[in-house]
Amino acid sequence: MIIADTSIWIEFFKCNSDIFPLMESMLEDRQILAVECIFGELLQGAKNKREREIIYSYWDNLPKIDEAGVWLKAGKYSGENNLISKGVGLIDSVIIIIARYQETQIWSLDKKLNAILPNNEKYITS
Repeated sequence: MIIADTSIWIEFFKCNSDIFPLMESMLEDRQILAVECIFGELLQGAKNKREREIIYSYWDNLPKIDEAGVWLKAGKYSGENNLISKGVGLIDSVIIIIARYQETQIWSLDKKLNAILPNNEKYITS
């Protein structure tokens, strides 16, 4: 399983040729883990009802985990590691905590997030 962050989803929806084919394949194979805060960000940026329906259709059909308590763990982790001063916010901290709990990698275009992740926690495309 892979967590595709908001930046990857946005490029997927734009049909970016560097992202779309791989993401499409991973979605078909159910290799993408849906994370609520990422889908919340996608919904926040949706321009109309059709875009919201598309986002919900992915949310409804992707594998998910129980995220109870993750925000508190992420806040503690972020505070202990001073992530806010590194430009890494609470949502990214949530993604990190979920990825570590699920022993999965994060696929992101966010330079600040990628800068703090060890290589084994990053999904790197060839």
